[in-house]
Parts: sequence; C-alpha cells; structure tokens
Amino acid sequence: MILSTTGSVDGRPVREYKGIVFGETIIGANIFKDFLAGIRDIIGGRSGAYEKVLMEARETSLREMQERAAQLGANAVIGIKVDYETLGAGNGMMMVVTSGTAVVL
Repeated sequence: MILSTTGSVDGRPVREYKGIVFGETIIGANIFKDFLAGIRDIIGGRSGAYEKVLMEARETSLREMQERAAQLGANAVIGIKVDYETLGAGNGMMMVVTSGTAVVL
C-alpha cells in the first residue's frame, strides 16, 4: 500500500477513486508521564515519554486508515492529513486522526 501526503503519485495515474478513509486513535496520558513531562518543562529538554506515545498513536491511526483502504480494494491512499486534538477534562487525552483518499493506481 502506497501512502502519500500529495494528491498523486509520480508516474502512477489514479485509475479509480474508492473514497475517503479515516483512522482514529485516542490515547490517555497517565500521571507518571505527566509528572516526567512537567520535570522536563522545568529543566528543559524533550519529553521522550510523550513523543513515544504520540508516535505510537500516529502509527496506529495510519495503520487503521490503511486497513480501511484495503477493505475498499485500494492499493494507495493519497492526500493524507494527520490531525492532533486534546480531549477530556483537563485535556488529559490526545486524539490522532488520519484521513486520505483511497485509490487504485
């Protein structure tokens, strides 16, 4: 499966549009990670715990979107967008949504 943020794939014309596909992932940050991130904010540096969680959420969302495209008979997803949003009381959860157009090249 070809995944692309562009609206086309060089040298591969779109033969069929299958529709818009999405992948959604909602993750919660536990108190231990929040504590470590707070320390990082005070002393500076990157929060590896949050970065790892965000990476896993993004990959899960992309994989889910890819699976939905495959179910439609697509061999590529073009025009992919990745959006992040905080949810819940005190913004304690993060939602990652990927979307794109499932196509046959």
